[in-house]
Amino acid sequence: MKVRMMLLALVAAFLGTAAFAQEPVVGVADPESLFKDSNPKYNRNKQASLYIMRELLQCGQWDRSGEWLTDKYIQHNPNAASGRAGVVKFFTEVMKVKRQPTCGKLTTPVVAVTADGDYVTVMIPRTYPDPRNPGKTYSTTWFDTWRFVDGKADEHWDPAQIIVPAK
Repeated sequence: MKVRMMLLALVAAFLGTAAFAQEPVVGVADPESLFKDSNPKYNRNKQASLYIMRELLQCGQWDRSGEWLTDKYIQHNPNAASGRAGVVKFFTEVMKVKRQPTCGKLTTPVVAVTADGDYVTVMIPRTYPDPRNPGKTYSTTWFDTWRFVDGKADEHWDPAQIIVPAK
């Protein structure tokens, strides 16, 4: 229930700022510090989220995906199929994320990381072209939410829209 309320608040905040000027969304100086928790279960899940963000999404080490994703991995992003194999195919073949042999610190800006029950949500600042004002941009927040089972992500949500294939 808390996760639903948080997601509804995020949607309401997004819709409420659509018509007005807004402050830019800014990440923290040390994003990795947000992936720690005094609660052991939350800490384990936040750490797995960090590895997904850093080793998989940032560094393309999808050959290691079994360390942090279940084989079942239910995907709610409309661009990637469910199942660990489906998400690996999406990032390696569709998005063509190149594997980096080593992976240092997380370079993705992060606003906040929250844990509740089996869920972890990571909030990330994003900047997009403003369709109302050509040549200008606007700032908003992307989120990734994972549901964990035994320390591995088993389900994923984000606000992705369908990607139009390049012609």
